[in-house]
Amino acid sequence: MSIEDEIKQATPFKSPYHRLMVNLIYTSNWMADSQSKLLKPFGLTLQQYNVLRILRGKSPDPVKVSDITERMLDKMSNASRLVDKLLLKGLVLRTECPADRRAVDVVITNSGMALLTKIDRLLGGWEQDQHSKLSEAEAVELSHLLDQMRK
Repeated sequence: MSIEDEIKQATPFKSPYHRLMVNLIYTSNWMADSQSKLLKPFGLTLQQYNVLRILRGKSPDPVKVSDITERMLDKMSNASRLVDKLLLKGLVLRTECPADRRAVDVVITNSGMALLTKIDRLLGGWEQDQHSKLSEAEAVELSHLLDQMRK
């Protein structure tokens, strides 16, 4: 379905670039909503899920909260607050950094790893569904074009 149909726009966009901007924002929100629905039964937000994935990628090494902040997909997220919520759920551990007492190290727990494994299976189905919409070559090209836009 076209972006015009999705947002029920009867008049043409000002330019192809304006259409692209609206389409990117709409599609980004659509993807976030789809993934949020998949994460809801696990009691996770997209931002919490992002933190867990960052920690899994560095495991077993600890990650400073400041490094988590730099790697977050949503730059408006408060990594300290997200870590606190994950700590309460038993999905991460937080310790004082031995090299810098002002810094905090965070590691993912076995429970956090197990939860990500469950979510990976579920999101794998979502990702597989996307394969029917774009070929691998189209996905590579679209990703390249998005990278080019951010230059």
